[in-house]
Amino acid sequence: MRNFFALHRNVRLRIGLAFVHKLIDAMILTFIAIYLAAHVGVAVAGALILVFAAFAVVGMLAGGHLSERWGRRPVLIAGDLVGTAFLALMAVAYYSGWGALAVYFSYAVVKLGTNLALPANDATIIDVTPPADRKFVYTVNYWVINVALGAGALLGAFLYSAHFGAVILGGAVGMAFALVTTVALVAETKPDTPRPPAKLTGLAQFAEGYKVVLADSTFRRLIIAATLILTLEGQLSTAIGIRLSTDFPVQEVFPFGAVTGVQMLGVLKAVNTVLVVVFALVVNTLLRRLPDRARLYAGIALYAGGFAVLAVTDDAWLLLAAVVVLTVGELMNLPVQQALLAELAPEEGRPRYLAAYYLHIRFGQIVNSVLVSLSAVLATQGMAAIYLLFGVVVILQYRVILARRETPAATPVPETLGR
Repeated sequence: MRNFFALHRNVRLRIGLAFVHKLIDAMILTFIAIYLAAHVGVAVAGALILVFAAFAVVGMLAGGHLSERWGRRPVLIAGDLVGTAFLALMAVAYYSGWGALAVYFSYAVVKLGTNLALPANDATIIDVTPPADRKFVYTVNYWVINVALGAGALLGAFLYSAHFGAVILGGAVGMAFALVTTVALVAETKPDTPRPPAKLTGLAQFAEGYKVVLADSTFRRLIIAATLILTLEGQLSTAIGIRLSTDFPVQEVFPFGAVTGVQMLGVLKAVNTVLVVVFALVVNTLLRRLPDRARLYAGIALYAGGFAVLAVTDDAWLLLAAVVVLTVGELMNLPVQQALLAELAPEEGRPRYLAAYYLHIRFGQIVNSVLVSLSAVLATQGMAAIYLLFGVVVILQYRVILARRETPAATPVPETLGR
C-alpha cells in the first residue's frame, strides 16, 4: 500500500470517507424500500423510490454549479451537514412513530445532500491527482466502494428486522464523523485560475454552464458509453434475474448444493463482488503497461459477451463462467473509463462536467427499465443481441474519444461563466 500513502492527503481522506458514505447508503437504501412497501404498499413504495432519483438529480446539478462558484470544500461540508441533520431527523421520525412518509422524506433530503457533494468529491480527487496516478486511484476507490457495498448490504440484512432504527442512527453518527473529518482535514483544491468577470448570474449562469458541458460532443460520447455500461450492469438484477427466477431449473452447484433461480442470482452477484474485491488491485497492476485502447476494447468485448451468455443459458457452470468473464472485462474497463472522465473534465468547469456525467446513472435506470419491458416479449437470443449491440456502440464511442484525445483541440472558455 506504499503507493496509496504517497497520494495527496485529500485523496486518501476522500477514499476513506467514500467507504463511510457507501456503507451507510448500502445499509439503508436497500432496506428502506422494504420498509416503505410494508407501510404504504408495494406500488406506492415503487413510486416513492423513483422520486429519490429526482432529489439526486437536483442535488447533483446544484452541487456541480456551486462547487464551481464556491469551491469544493464548502459544498462537501454542506452535503455532509445536510446528510447528518436529516439522518438524525429520520432516526427521530422512526423512533417517535411520525409515520413512514416522515422517514421517507428525511431520507430523500439525505440523498439530495449526498448528491450535492458528489461532483465536489470527485473534483477534489482529480484536482490533486496527476494523470499518471489516476487509474491506480480509481481502482483503489472502486475496490473500497465494493467492499463498503458488500459489508453494508450484509450488515443491513442482519439488522433490518430488529434494529432498523439503530442502523439509521448509526448512519447519522457515521455521517457526522465524515463531516468533522472534512471540516478538520480536507483542504480546498479549486484551481486559482484567473477568469473574466461573469456576464450572467443566478439561474442563467447555472443553465449556461450545463449548456457548455452538453455541447461538448466528446464528453457526450463518454456519457453514452457510461450509460450503456451501467444498463448492462443493471440487467443482472432485473431482466436476467427475472428470467432466472422463472426459467432456471433447480441444479446442484458445489459448494452451495441444490440452488433455485433466485439463489443462483445471489450466487452470481456474490461471485462478481468477491472477484472485484480480490482481484481489482491485481488486475490493474498486471495491465498497467497495456495501451488504453486495447484495454477498453477487450474489456468491453468481455463485459458485453458475458452478459450475452447470461441472457441465454440456464446451465449453472456456464453462468458462473460468464460472470467471471464479464468481471474481468469490468476490471479492465473501469479504471480507464474513470481516468478518461478525469481527463475530459477540464479544469474550467470541472464540477459541472462531473455532475453532468453522473446523469448517466439516471439515464441507465431508464434504459434498464425499457429493457425489462422488452425482455417480456423478446426471445432470450434477442436480449443477448441487444447486449452485444450495446458493446459495439460503447466501443465505437471509445474509438472516437481516443482518436480526439490523441489530437486535442483547444477549448475556448466562455466569458459568461467567469466568477
